Parts: sequence; structure tokens; C-alpha cells
Amino acid sequence: MKNERFSSYYKAQHIIPEEEWDQFMEALRRPLPTTFRIAGSREIAHALNDAIKKTYVPLLSDVVFEGDVVPPPSRIPWYPEDLAWQFNVSKKVLRKQQAFKKFHSFLVHETEVGNISRQEAVSMLPPLFLDVQPHHKVVDMCAAPGSKTAQLLEALHAQDTATATSIPPGLLIANDSDSKRAHLLIHQSARLPSPAFMVTNLDASIFPVLRLPVTTADPRRGFKKSSNQLLFDRILCDVPCSGDGTLRKNIGIWKRWQPMDGNGLHSLQTRILQRAMRMLEPDGRIVYSTCSLNPVENEAVIAAALNSNHDFQLVDVSAQLPELVRRPGISSWAPTVNRTINTTFKTWDAYNETLTEEQRADSKMSETHWPPINADSLQLHHCMRIYPHLQDTGGFFVAVLERKSRSSHASAAVKRVAEEVEITVPEAKKVKLDLDNLPEPQPSASFPPTPMSEDDSSRLLVLDTVQADVQAVTDTKKTTFKGKPKLSDPSFKEMPYTFLEPNDPTLMSCIDQLNLMASFPSSNVLVRNPEGDAVRSFYLTNDLVKAVVLNNDYTRMRLMTSGTKVITKQEAGRGLEAQFRVLGEGLPVVLPYIDPSVILDAEFATLKTLLITYYPLCASFSDPFRSVIENRSPGSHIVRFSAGQSNDSTLSHDLLLPLWKSNVSVTLMIDKKAKSALSLRLFGEDITTAARDGGKKVSQTSQLPQNSGDVVPDEGADNEDEEAILEDEGDNEAEQ
Repeated sequence: MKNERFSSYYKAQHIIPEEEWDQFMEALRRPLPTTFRIAGSREIAHALNDAIKKTYVPLLSDVVFEGDVVPPPSRIPWYPEDLAWQFNVSKKVLRKQQAFKKFHSFLVHETEVGNISRQEAVSMLPPLFLDVQPHHKVVDMCAAPGSKTAQLLEALHAQDTATATSIPPGLLIANDSDSKRAHLLIHQSARLPSPAFMVTNLDASIFPVLRLPVTTADPRRGFKKSSNQLLFDRILCDVPCSGDGTLRKNIGIWKRWQPMDGNGLHSLQTRILQRAMRMLEPDGRIVYSTCSLNPVENEAVIAAALNSNHDFQLVDVSAQLPELVRRPGISSWAPTVNRTINTTFKTWDAYNETLTEEQRADSKMSETHWPPINADSLQLHHCMRIYPHLQDTGGFFVAVLERKSRSSHASAAVKRVAEEVEITVPEAKKVKLDLDNLPEPQPSASFPPTPMSEDDSSRLLVLDTVQADVQAVTDTKKTTFKGKPKLSDPSFKEMPYTFLEPNDPTLMSCIDQLNLMASFPSSNVLVRNPEGDAVRSFYLTNDLVKAVVLNNDYTRMRLMTSGTKVITKQEAGRGLEAQFRVLGEGLPVVLPYIDPSVILDAEFATLKTLLITYYPLCASFSDPFRSVIENRSPGSHIVRFSAGQSNDSTLSHDLLLPLWKSNVSVTLMIDKKAKSALSLRLFGEDITTAARDGGKKVSQTSQLPQNSGDVVPDEGADNEDEEAILEDEGDNEAEQ
């Protein structure tokens, strides 16, 4: 594995001290360790982490394979609460060595139910530096494939318990410009269902202005009515990049690498960061990151953004994660102007003087590719560079930006409306996302007006010319929509989002069937069909997500999903009316609102029967569960297995699962692979029907404490194959 252009270019950048160059290159040629982190609520994560420490580490500590000692998994030292691990073994060991084969099976099954995230170590860093809290408004600008998004979502749900999901007051918008990758985000998010989650399919560099309800009583003199732009507390810009920091796992880059890739992405990366700056709350934070080593994609982008917006500065986070070995950003670099690694031009002017008028018009290089004259004053050393030879990782770059103190930039305020559209982008894209023609939002009864930020004084909008359209939008939001609306982007083919009235007959019937209490947020239930009828599935959002949906055209923001699906209609058997049921992934969200008196209690033996048999007869169970279930009407029920020990299993906390009863039988309404994971955790082997029919029986020598068996995909959900799960989700290499 060798590329002379790579070596020549990076030696010219002086990113690595000369005495470390050989170590750096040797590390790049070694396979990347397998890394993963424990996901979910803290209670669940620590229970699972204890299982790794107390069961698997001892089991794998003395393994010898083909005469070589194989090291056991070890914790990643800088990750908070010891919740991230790595191990470095070949696929041959994973497939052939019995102890590691069991560990591999454990990782696969726990990943499928969302308890483990298979993720490269350096990829875990940006969300940690973003420091998300449950009340924050967060946007992940380039989110797919979703590993960092999952971390952000977990931070938003820091108050979740082992059995129930909280409804945080904040929100997370995960955006990606590629529709297929955006759909991947939806699939990944099912592992951590959230009423505070949205997915959009937009070009991050021209992310549109989103609106919140109108403020009607601003305390400042002269303000009668103002439209509130949704500004974010935290923004992650993990931008598309050339990806040469991933050489250890993407060995094809060795053959195709050339520095002009980074040169070509510089402009897009800069525009994305500049757009994020305009979307940030005054006291917010931006994290910019790439999996590239190239200063043109890293420090050059930061410098260009800071020089275009003097309100911002880099933040010194060197005291955070003290066990992370990192190097400071650089303030001097030498971009190459062609594939031959010509780095002789020390300034943009020196290069530009050598070009003819025609060459200048065609050149992809710009002044911001070079270090600015004020590079030293920008404090680029506050950026962080992660190199493979420092802690056996991939290469990575992270920078944290915040606004300067208000006193230093308040006097330099400029008109917000102009800022929103002054980003240099192709004219065609400006037309596609015409931010000036956004209709004025209307108040939402369920979401109180948000106080204006300090920049709102220059953001008043005059929309007299579109009042007729505004009234039409208002009328559609006050009631469920019956008909086809006028769409801002007719090419966007996703179904509309319609919030039901709390007194909708179908919704009321569903609430009655499922024994939901009066505290259930029925005003935040939406459906997705052109007619706005409650015909199939119900989604639940929090107040903030509802406000965003109601006050913005969903086609303009290219909204792919909103909230989380919690309830769906289940076709009943012959002679029975169809009923609604709680979905497996929706149960943690709905559980706090289910009348506790209707939850069934059962023993371990009952759970074992439900795992072994698809549709066990009610009469096949022992009392007291048999009597209880036989007396219940057909339909959706919730069963609880209390924490404790039996002869062959242990539960560290209560386990609640959705159950469906027909006339004479019952079944667990969770995914087949989730059943297998649950069986392995509790009974040490896969006793499910699917495993038996498949001719396999995966045994494990120990029983692991149960964690989030109740947070699982619903029956029929698609899952990746085992090999795919062991490959981490990767970073945002350029696909735009």
C-alpha cells in the first residue's frame, strides 16, 4: 500500500513531524481495530457494559489462535463512562475461534436491537464535543449514515429510563442531500424512537429558513408581530470530504487518492459551515469535522468561514477528554494547483498571476485555498487533528466554533434576511429553494411563542403580497386536510403530515382500546396520507416538532419523517373488527401513558414459551397467566416480566413487551431477530422458532443482564446481515 502523491503532498504540508513520519505511514497500512459503543439509556448501557467487563473480557483474555495470543477487547480510554470498546482480531478469528465467535454473535444481535453501535472510534468524537442537552434544538447537516446522529439522539434522550422513553423538549433534525441515505437515517432511527426527531433531504449549503409560531407580544417598542426563524443551539457539520483519514479501512483510496479531490470539495464545505453560522442561536455551538487529513478541507475551511463572519471564534476544548491524544491545527499549508503536487505557489496572488484570463475562468482554485494573511490571529491551533499512530485510530479533524461574547459583536449586526440568501451557490439551486417566498407561519395552540433572538430586530418580514396564500395555509392547518394542497416542490413525493384533532373519532377509539390515560398527548398525533384520515398508523411528536411541521411547507423542507410511529392498525381474525396495537418500537414512548392496571404480569416460563413458539395457545400456559390472558379480550396488550432471577435467567430490570391476543392464541409483537437477541441474553442460547427452523442454535456460555428488549423493531422490519453489522457505518466521504 503506497501512493507517492499522497506522501509528497502531506510531507509538503508538514502535518507530521519528520521523526514521526514512518510511524504515521506504518499505522496507515495496518488494519483498523473493530470499535463499538454501548448505546441506549444510561441504565441499560451500564448493565450491558458490566456484562462485557465481567463476562466477555475474562472469557477472551487467554485466547490463543494458531499459536498467536489474541488480545481481549479493551475500553477506549477517552470515551465517557467507559462505554466504548475496541478489539483487533481478524475475520478468521471471529469465524473460527469459539470464544470470539460467541462475542461476534453477541455484537451482532445487540446491534440489531440498537443496544450497540458499531462505529469507528474517531467518528464518536464530534457529538461529544457538541455537548447536546435534552432541551437543545439540534441539526445534523450531513447526517447519513447516522452513527453520529444516533449519539445526538441519545444525548437528547439522556433522561430515558430502562423501560420508557422520555419526550425531550428539544429536537433533532437529521439532514442529508441524498434521498437514499436519508431513508437510511429513518431506518437507523427506529432503534431509538424519538418524538423529537425529524429527517430532511436538503442540500446543507442552502438549508432553508424554518419558521416557528408568530410572536404577537414582543416587549420591545415598535414590534407588533414578527415571524420567528428557527435557530439551533447545536449544529453538527460532519461534511462530505475526500476521506483519506479512512485509508485503514478503505484501502481502495491508496490507489485512487489525488489532492485535487480536496480542492474540489473546499467550496462546498465552506458553504455548509457558513450556512450553519447563520442558523445558530447567539449562545449556540457548531462542531465542524471531516475524516480527511487535508488542510484545504480542514483549517482552510475554518479560516474562510471565520473571515466571512467575524462574530465567530474557535473554542479551546483541549481540556475536554483529557485521555484523547490529539495534535493542534496548523496555520500554514501549501495547496497543490494540479495533480503533479505543485505546491510552489505560496499565495493565491502568486498563482493567479500565472494564469491567462481563460484559465482563471476555468480554475477550481480560490483565494481561500491558501492560508489567509491573518491565519495566526484566527487561533487555528484550537482545531484538533487525530492521527492513526497516536492511539491506533483513523485520521480525523474536529473544530468547535461559538459566537464571540454579545458585547463584541452586537454592534455589528446585519440584516438577517440578507444573510439567509447571500450564500454563493449556483443560481439554479437558489431558485429551487427560494427562501424569500416562504409563507408566514401561523400560531400553534400547543406550542407557545418562542422569544426572539437578539438578531430578530433586523428580521421583520413584509409579506403583504402573499396574504391570500397565507390564509389558505392557515385554513389547512386548522383542520385535517381533505384534498390536494398546493405544493412548493411538486417533485417531492413523500406523503403529507396531518395532525389529528384530539377529538378525532378514530383516535379517540384507539385511545380507548389501548387504555391510554388522559395525559396522552393526543394533540401531537399525526397521520401520513393525502386525505389526512386516521386509517393506518399514528405518529407522535413533541410540541416543538409539531410547531415546525405546522409552520413550514413540508415539501420545501423536504421532510422525510417526523416524530416516531407508535401505533398501527392490526387486522383481526375472522369475525373480529380490526384494532389498533402498540408497535414494538413505539412501546417505550407510549408506556408512560398506558393505564398501569391493564398491564399483564407474567413469569419467566411464560416468556420462554412466547420465544419458543410463534403462536402458543392460551391454554398452553400455566396459571396465573393462563387465567388472566383467557379473560382478556382479543387485541393489543402489554406484558411485564419483573426483574429478578429464575433457574436459568436473570433480569436486571422490568421487561415490558407488546403482545397480541387472537381468539385462542397469543404472540409477541417484536421482530424475529430481536427475539433471538433477547433469548441469547436471557437463556444463553437462541431458542426461538426462527433459529430452530433455520437449523442453527447459537449457544453462549453466560447469561447477560437484560437491557432494552422492549425497544426493538416491529415485526417485519428489515435488518442488515451479520457481516454488514460488523462493518462500522463509516464517515461522510464525498457523495455530493
